[in-house]
Amino acid sequence: MGAGAAGALVAIQLCETAARRRTPFELLLIDPAPEAGRGIAYSTLDPRHRLNVPAGKMSCYPDDPGHFVRWLCHHGEPGVRGGDFAERYRYGAYLADTLGRAIMAAQGVVTVRRLRTRATGCRWTTLPGGDPTARLELADGRTVDAHRVVLATGPSRANAEWAPAALRGNDRFIADPWAPGALDAALGQGDKEDVLLVGTGLTSVDIAMTLDRPGRTVHTVSRGGLLPQAHAVDPLPVAACTTPLHGLSLPALRAAVRQHIGRVMQTHGDWRPAVDGLRPVTAEIWASMSTEERAEFVAQYGSLWNTHRHRMPPATAEAVGRMRRTRRMRTYQGRLDAASARPDGSLTVSLTTGDGPRTLPVGWVVDCTGPGLRLSDTADPLWRSLLDQGAAMPGPLSMGVATDDGRLHGADGSTTRPLWTLGAPRRGELWETTAIPEIRAQAATIAEAVLDPWTAPALPAGGGPARRRTRRPTDASGFPLSTHAAAATAYRLGVDRLLKVRAGAPQALRRSVALDPGFALGHAALALIGHECGADVDVSRALADARRAVRERADDYERSFVDVVSRRVLHTPADGDAALLRHLEEYPGDALGLAVAVPTIAFSGLRDLDGTTALRVVERTAPAHGESWFHTSLLAFMRQEEGRYDEAGALAEQALAAEPASGHAMHALAHVHYERGDHEAGRERLGRWLAHQGRGGTHRAHFSWHAALHELALEDTVAVRRRWAEQLSPGKVDGVRALVDSGSLLWRARLAGAWQGPFPIGDVLDTAPVDVLERPATAFVALHAAIALTAAGDLPGLRRLRVHALRADEVQRSVIAPLCTAFEDILEERWTEAARGLERLLPRLPGVGGSAAQREIVEETLLFALVSAGRCDAARDRLEERLDRRSSPHDRRRLTALSS
Repeated sequence: MGAGAAGALVAIQLCETAARRRTPFELLLIDPAPEAGRGIAYSTLDPRHRLNVPAGKMSCYPDDPGHFVRWLCHHGEPGVRGGDFAERYRYGAYLADTLGRAIMAAQGVVTVRRLRTRATGCRWTTLPGGDPTARLELADGRTVDAHRVVLATGPSRANAEWAPAALRGNDRFIADPWAPGALDAALGQGDKEDVLLVGTGLTSVDIAMTLDRPGRTVHTVSRGGLLPQAHAVDPLPVAACTTPLHGLSLPALRAAVRQHIGRVMQTHGDWRPAVDGLRPVTAEIWASMSTEERAEFVAQYGSLWNTHRHRMPPATAEAVGRMRRTRRMRTYQGRLDAASARPDGSLTVSLTTGDGPRTLPVGWVVDCTGPGLRLSDTADPLWRSLLDQGAAMPGPLSMGVATDDGRLHGADGSTTRPLWTLGAPRRGELWETTAIPEIRAQAATIAEAVLDPWTAPALPAGGGPARRRTRRPTDASGFPLSTHAAAATAYRLGVDRLLKVRAGAPQALRRSVALDPGFALGHAALALIGHECGADVDVSRALADARRAVRERADDYERSFVDVVSRRVLHTPADGDAALLRHLEEYPGDALGLAVAVPTIAFSGLRDLDGTTALRVVERTAPAHGESWFHTSLLAFMRQEEGRYDEAGALAEQALAAEPASGHAMHALAHVHYERGDHEAGRERLGRWLAHQGRGGTHRAHFSWHAALHELALEDTVAVRRRWAEQLSPGKVDGVRALVDSGSLLWRARLAGAWQGPFPIGDVLDTAPVDVLERPATAFVALHAAIALTAAGDLPGLRRLRVHALRADEVQRSVIAPLCTAFEDILEERWTEAARGLERLLPRLPGVGGSAAQREIVEETLLFALVSAGRCDAARDRLEERLDRRSSPHDRRRLTALSS
C-alpha cells in the first residue's frame, strides 16, 4: 500500500527476487497517484527542486550504488557525476522506469496490478489452521485480500495544530504545499503579495524558490530560525568517528561528537565529513539511548542535527543566498501567534521573534513544517484502523510504529502478522530513516522477508542439488550449472564464442540470464566481459545480479567463480589475481577461468612483472585439459611470450588444425611471426585467416592491428592507410577496441613517419566513453587511454587521467600516473625529462597486462623522445638490441639514419 518511492523500491526488489527464484505471486500496488514511483517527493515539476543527496548515493540498489548515475548518463545527461544533485522530477522518472523494467523482467512469474485508489482499512483474520489474511478496504468501496502486506505510505501528513484557528479556516492558508494546484493562486494573480512560510527546513527552501518573484518577499519563521546548511561543492571523504559512541549518556555523547567534529575540522577544515561519518552508526546510537535521552535530544538538538545532517544542494544554497542578500527572503526565529483577514482578502500575521513582536502583511501563509512525527495522532484511516484494532502500536516517543526489522509489532508485542513497513513510519526506532540510502536497504530486507516463506532454494548452502529429480546441465568444462537446460545451452554457446574469440558471446550470455534471471554464472560472465573485454555491458548491474543470485542458488564452483569476477571488478588487481589463482587451483579444468588468466586478446590476464605466473598456471592445468585445442592455443601464446618461437608456432598450428576458428591460436601465431621478423609471411597468413575462418571473430580489429604492425615494419605506408580505412577506422571499430587497436596504431604510424595529412585521432576519442578515457577500470585500458590522449595533444585530458590513476589501484598509481607525466613532457617538448621518465617505466610495464607487442608502443615513444632530446647513441643501442631479436626493415633504416 503506497507506490511512491518506498513502495516502488519494495516492488522492484520483490519482482527481481521473485524472477531469480522463479516464485510466482500476484503483486498489488495500491496508490491513487497517476504514476508509480513519484509519490509527493518526486512529482514536483519545478526544475529548481533538486535532490538533497548526491546522485551517487541515490541508486535503487544497495549493492549497485552507481545505478542512478548510469541511468542519467543513458537518459540525456552523459556528463553527470556521482557528486551532482539531479532534479527531483528526474529521480521520479528513474524510479518509475526501474520499476517498469523490473515488472517486465518478472513477466510470467509475477502478475502486477495497479489499483488507483487509497487503502482506508486493513482487517486481519485467521482461519483455523491457516495463516493470517488481510482484507484491505479501499476508498472506492472495493475490498481485496492479501497474504502479505507492506505499508509504504511515506511520511504522515502534518495536521497544522500549530496554526491559530482563524488561520486554519482561511482560504489564504495553504496546509499542504505539495498538493496538486495548492500554490496556483499564489503563483497567479497574487504573485506580488508577500508570503509567510512556517518552517525553515528543506520543504521551506523548495517552496521559497517556487514562490520567489520580483517585488515579493518570502518570509520564513521557525522556532530555531535555522535554514539547512549547504553541501560542499567539492565534498571531502567521509571521516568515521574513531570513538565508540553507543551506550554513552547524552552529555558524554554530546562531548564525544563535538570532539570528533573538532578533530575533523582541524584536519580538513570542514565539519561535513564528520557529520557524514556518523551516519552509519546513527541508528545504533539512537537505539542505545533511553526514552528520556531520546526526548531530550529531539527537544534540544533535533533542529540543529537536521539542519546539518539534511543539507541543501550547492545550487539551491546559492539561490537562497541571492534571495536573502536581495531581501527577497527573510528568516525569523520565533513563532506565529495570530492571523487575521484584511479587507482585500490578504492576511495580517503576528509573530513573536527573538527581536520582539512583529506584524507582517502577507497574501498567503504556507505550512512548511514538514511531516508529522507522531503517527499515533494521525487522521489517516488506514493507520488508524491498524492502531485501533491492535495490529500496530506506537513506536518510541510515539513517533512512527514499533517494528522488528520492519515487521510491525501488534499491541500485544507480537509480530505474527505478515505486515511490514519502511521509511518514515520507523522514525521512532531508527531516527534516520527517511532518505533513499536507508529506505532502499529496508526495501531489500522486506522483499527477502516477504518471499522467504514461499521460497525453497534450489541448492543447499554447501552445494549439491537439493533434489535429484533431474540432472543438472553442465558447462563446456563439465561443471554442473544451477539453472535449467535452456539457459545452460545459451551459456555454453556464449562461453564457446568467448573461447574461440568469436562474435556473439554477449548476446548468448544475455539470453541465458533472460531465460533464468537467477543464473549467477550468466550474470558473472557478462560482468567479466564488460569489465575486461569492453563489451557493451552494465558491469556493476551484472555483477550485483550475480552476487544476489549466487547467495540464493549456487554450488561451490559457482560461488568461487563469482568471487573471482567480484574481486577483479571491485578490488585491486593483486586481489583479483589471487582469487583467480585459488579458483584454478581448486578447479583446474575451468576453461573460462583459464582464459581469464592468460593475457591474450580478450582478457588482461594475471599481471606480474616477469610474466611467469600465467605460464605456470597454463602448465599446471594441462592434465585437466588433455590435448584440447583451447589449452594448446593458450600454451602456444605463453611459449611465444617466453621467446620459444619454434615451439609456439608448432603448438599454434596444432591447435588450428583441431579448431581452425581458434582466435587464441591464430593470435599466438601472429605474435610468433612478428617476433621472428617474418613480416611478409605473417601478413599473408593473417589475411587468409581473416578472409575465411576468422570472418566471425569478435576481435577482428586486433588481428588487423597485427597485420598493420607487419606493414609498418615493412614501411608499406599505403597498405597501412588502406587497412586503417577498411578495417580499423571508427565505425568499423568502436569503444575500447578502437582505443586499444586503432588509437595505438595511429600513434605508431605518426612516430614512424608513416602518416601524412589529417590525423583522425579525434574520431577514435569520439567513440570512447569519457569514463573509459579519464576513469579507466584497468591499467591496460589506462595505458591506451594515455596513448590516445597524447596522440590528440590533449594535455588537460592527460592530467585528469593522471589524477584518476593516483587514486586507483597500485599498478595505475605506480605505472600509469608517471606514464602520464612522461607523456605530458612529450606534449610540452621536454624531451630529456620525457625520455628519463619512460626509461624508468619500461621494467614496470609488464604489470599493466597485455602482450609485449602492445606494450612496445611505450618503447617506440621512448625512441622518439631520445632522438628528439639528442640522445642518439641511446636510441641506437636500443634499436641494435631489438634488431638482434628480430628483423625489421623500418628499424634497420632508422638505425642507418642514426649512424650516418
